[in-house]
Amino acid sequence: MVEHDAFSTTRDAYDAVTPVYARLFRDTLRDSPLDRAMLGAFAEVVRAHGDGRVADLGCGPGHVTAHLDGLGLAACGVDASPAMIASARQAYPDLRFDVGSMAALNIADGVLGGVLSRWSIIHTPPRELPAILTEFHRVLAPGGHLLVGFSATDGPSHPTQVFDHTVAPAYRWSPDHLAAMLRESGLAEVARMVREPQPTDRRQFQEVHLLARKV
Repeated sequence: MVEHDAFSTTRDAYDAVTPVYARLFRDTLRDSPLDRAMLGAFAEVVRAHGDGRVADLGCGPGHVTAHLDGLGLAACGVDASPAMIASARQAYPDLRFDVGSMAALNIADGVLGGVLSRWSIIHTPPRELPAILTEFHRVLAPGGHLLVGFSATDGPSHPTQVFDHTVAPAYRWSPDHLAAMLRESGLAEVARMVREPQPTDRRQFQEVHLLARKV
């Protein structure tokens, strides 16, 4: 089976930048109270509806997986980059991290109380995203929750927009458009948080968290 170019390009690019990425992003939650609040809300609803099993998909160097573990969830991490997984295992040896693809997860049907996709869909070409959302739905238990983070487009007239991500080609999404795609995949929006860009941010994009529930 030939891997899709976008997948292999993204994987190889993140392999190459793993040491720098891990150093730059490992402590980002410390200065992001709104992100911590959304992760806290996600953890609370997951714990309320099951045994707290969660997969952090696109986990990178594992810092958010570790944060979820600290919130009382049974969290594991999955990433396409073997170098990222090696870094995560070294930094957090008590947690489980596996190399894998969001499009074909090595996770049984309906076993997870939660799925976190924090800026991990941004490198997925738009035509391939519905299959990944279907995979998210497959691994979630009934009533399980998905928290997905991404950068927003400039307005509702732009369902998607390409942007100059440092590591690999990437896409922004209209929150309403993505919420509609979630509904089509059997995931109903519960809440959303939209954070306006700060003057010092390199990219002046809104950042969005959508919380959805498997129906």
